[in-house]
Amino acid sequence: MNKPLLAALASLAITGIGTAPAVAAPQQAAVTVNFAGTVSLSNCSGSVIRFPNSADSDPALVLTNGHCLETGFPEPGEVITGQSSSRTFGLLNSAGTKVATLRANRVVYSTMTDTDVTIYRTTTTYAAIKNSYGISPLTVSSAHPVAGTAIKVVSGYWKTIYSCNVDGFVYRLKEGDWTWKDSVRYTSACNTIGGTSGSPVIDTTTGQLVAVNNTGNEDGERCTVDNPCEVDANGNVTVRQGINYAEETYIIPACFTTGNVLDLSASGCTLPKP
Repeated sequence: MNKPLLAALASLAITGIGTAPAVAAPQQAAVTVNFAGTVSLSNCSGSVIRFPNSADSDPALVLTNGHCLETGFPEPGEVITGQSSSRTFGLLNSAGTKVATLRANRVVYSTMTDTDVTIYRTTTTYAAIKNSYGISPLTVSSAHPVAGTAIKVVSGYWKTIYSCNVDGFVYRLKEGDWTWKDSVRYTSACNTIGGTSGSPVIDTTTGQLVAVNNTGNEDGERCTVDNPCEVDANGNVTVRQGINYAEETYIIPACFTTGNVLDLSASGCTLPKP
């Protein structure tokens, strides 16, 4: 995993690249992607996010990886909701300068099953952040990403932006005891490293968040920690050393209702349940 940095320096780091040739995306004007709205954690990266139906008065949410959870990796099959938290995040402006410290009061949702996400609720609102610092959250797209799309992976921890394309999608991505579904594979230019875990993956045409960076195959090993492998629908395994990956986020908005409240029973919500 492109994991918490201390563990990453010892062993963890996750990224990804492609199997099939990238499909050319339609030519459209790219938006400017910078660090505004991203955050740095003690050992990972993340971002302040909103959903298409979120209100400015809602409590601001922060997205990172499940494996960045401060209490340790969720077990395979484990889903954590409503856990108290006092995690802090360094809020960055467009230049990557820390302008504030945000604080969580709750782990809204965290899992490493099927996907690799943690969503925190903070003690402030989108409006308060905007009024104080002029920073808006990143909007999570409710549409599945498209192969060939130009993307940027924005690491608040390293204050580094990686540019590449969506190379394709992985039926199952297996790393150690964990398995993720329909993962995004990057083209090789996004050579993410430890500490980039949780970075938002941004579509450069829409400016919306389409995935969260989480892992890559470092050493060419097969399906081990830090060396995820691709498994197709027939069970065939492919190892792509040096390629990095992300987990799709389009399924998340359907699981949140008015006030940014998690509702795993909502119509269309397919996130794993406790």
